[in-house]
Amino acid sequence: MNSKISANSSVSDYQCSDCPRNCGALRGPEKGSGFCASPGKIGIARAAPHFGEEPCISGSRGAGTIFFTGCNLRCVFCQNYEISRNSSGFEAVSVEKLKNILLSLRDQGVHNIDLVTPTHYTRQIAEALSGIDLGIPVVWNSSGYESVETLKMLDGLVQVYMPDYKYASSALAKRYSAAENYPEAAAEALKEMYRQRGPYKLDENGMLISGLLIRHLILPGGRENTENSMDVIDFVADTFPTGSVLFSLMSQYTPMPASAAFPELTQFVTQETNDMLVHYMHTRHLEDGYWQELAAATTEMIPDFNGTGVT
Repeated sequence: MNSKISANSSVSDYQCSDCPRNCGALRGPEKGSGFCASPGKIGIARAAPHFGEEPCISGSRGAGTIFFTGCNLRCVFCQNYEISRNSSGFEAVSVEKLKNILLSLRDQGVHNIDLVTPTHYTRQIAEALSGIDLGIPVVWNSSGYESVETLKMLDGLVQVYMPDYKYASSALAKRYSAAENYPEAAAEALKEMYRQRGPYKLDENGMLISGLLIRHLILPGGRENTENSMDVIDFVADTFPTGSVLFSLMSQYTPMPASAAFPELTQFVTQETNDMLVHYMHTRHLEDGYWQELAAATTEMIPDFNGTGVT
């Protein structure tokens, strides 16, 4: 694989403008700063096979999933709030250590390497991926809140992009993620991901080996949140050629402690809302992908963030 970055970003202080927040925080090897509260060293809470992704990602052997700590979006409803809002108390590793973790997961026979919430460590991950050939796809599993210029560091290093497109509404993005510019930033990021990988490709076993899988989590709370989901579906249908991307409509929303300040988020998605949005997705001809039954709304697939595979 071609090297896209050569800076020793894991061991040097750097002024960070790697995500659309452009906060300019000074991130050093040990200290965390900026909105993501993450250091220059890579925070990892778990690295192990995981079976909670879409079938074309998890397959029968699991995805080799690395859960990074911290987050540049920090949604109030995050299911992984234990690590997205808390970077401390977890293992901080070097780029060299991350390379070893990648190779160890590969050797466990997983279908792919699944990088969860990786955006704020893009430069370190790009450095780790440069110069090694894993022989299996690398999956970029992100919030979608990314800078196009930062994503270009990953061109040729990541085979599958699996971003969320959470909000088409600036008001909701501001309310739940303090990121009013999310709709525009994520839209441009998704277009860049598609530019890099093009139409999706499955192997003979139905596993995703290249392309773009866009996820959207349905939020409870009435008309405004439902219309946001419809607008997200419209964006995907209107932006990408029919049949060129996979779309995953998720009803697994589960109320979390940090969402208690938002009464509309203390509910679950209703069957009526779920059925209506699945129908709307089909009317917009988003036939390639997935949708969920309401039974998916549990915490059973949230793993223990106990340092497995890191120490």
